Amino acid sequence: MSRRPDRALPDIPSSAARWVKTLPIFLAILGASTLAIFNYQKASSSIVNSTLYALRTSPRAREVLGDEIYFRDKFPWIWGEMNQLHGKIDIQFGVKGKTGSGLMRFRSVRKTRMGYFETQEWSLETEDGRVIQLLEEERKDPFKNTALQAEVKREVLIDNPQLIK
Repeated sequence: MSRRPDRALPDIPSSAARWVKTLPIFLAILGASTLAIFNYQKASSSIVNSTLYALRTSPRAREVLGDEIYFRDKFPWIWGEMNQLHGKIDIQFGVKGKTGSGLMRFRSVRKTRMGYFETQEWSLETEDGRVIQLLEEERKDPFKNTALQAEVKREVLIDNPQLIK
């Protein structure tokens, strides 16, 4: 097989056409990866771990969901805002147990710069649409670290004895 040296060369596709074809694919992969990374960061945060732990130890949640409470999906999606710096946490995600599943919602705010977070809502919405309030008036907020608060209060009183009445 021999080639003629004076044959016509094949056309080289323009690089603009290649960019037009591959740029949307690249941007879609980049966007999906970014969303997945941020969601993984939310899912592995201490806030989500604490709410799952509190849900597992809540008698009302165990009545509805049963034992072995964990994320509903294999790859959980955490919806909402988790901004500890500005004092706003408002998240929700799917959970399941042995006997049921639902959507857990947690909302907490910090009103002052150096203040504590106050839980405003901690609820569980079941598959049939019932909303179960897990944050009860008679039960203390399970997310408050009362030992830490007592220690801070004690230190403030030691440093400022005039506050003791």
